Amino acid sequence: MKPEEFFEALAQKGIALNATQKEQFATYFHELVETNKVMNLTSITDEEQVYLKHFYDSIVLGFVDEKLLSEELTLCDVGSGAGFPSLPLKIINPKLKITIVDSLNKRIKFLDTLVNKLNLDKVNLVHGRAEEVGKNPQFRESFDVVTARAVAAMNVLTEFCLPLVKVGGQFVAMKSEKAPEELETAKFAIKLLGGEIKQQESVELPNDAGIRNFIFVGKVAKTPKKYPRKPGTPAKKPLVK
Repeated sequence: MKPEEFFEALAQKGIALNATQKEQFATYFHELVETNKVMNLTSITDEEQVYLKHFYDSIVLGFVDEKLLSEELTLCDVGSGAGFPSLPLKIINPKLKITIVDSLNKRIKFLDTLVNKLNLDKVNLVHGRAEEVGKNPQFRESFDVVTARAVAAMNVLTEFCLPLVKVGGQFVAMKSEKAPEELETAKFAIKLLGGEIKQQESVELPNDAGIRNFIFVGKVAKTPKKYPRKPGTPAKKPLVK
């Protein structure tokens, strides 16, 4: 997907990018590829693949939940890596208030430089593990939307993300083809942590790039205070019946 194809694909969805936004995506690509030479951010560095599998794939979340493309929401991106999906969504919708959580300080430093070069405001970068951030009163149960893209299995991801969602908000997991099986094993954790499965959506990416699955979990009750457990525990001992 060449940049021009990317712009056209968005236009077909009713998203007309202005010159500034197009330049922001070009800068994003340049910074990602240049930094990737000295730091492992992504295995995808070809321009057409970055525009398809990082930029377009991130924005697909907004096709499924259109509020993210226009409304002033608080969004927390857990384990964001190089800023996906939150920063492409922020470029599309500058009104979003973004918080990015990542455990690797090198990535946070890259994102800090990137955010400044893209001239984005209302972006908060948090260096820390999701288990610690989820216990922090500053962040716990404070976000409209919490999302994560290919970070961990769904039952582990639920413990990372659901404690950060405010009651009435939602956790959205971006998953591959294995989403149905992962969801089955995560049902216990979702209910225990105050969530309720709202919907599942599948979107076919262009150019035979595969299927992106979304699992929407509404926050219907407060998460018990003991969760998330201490760092490392959710991955080692996922919540199961």
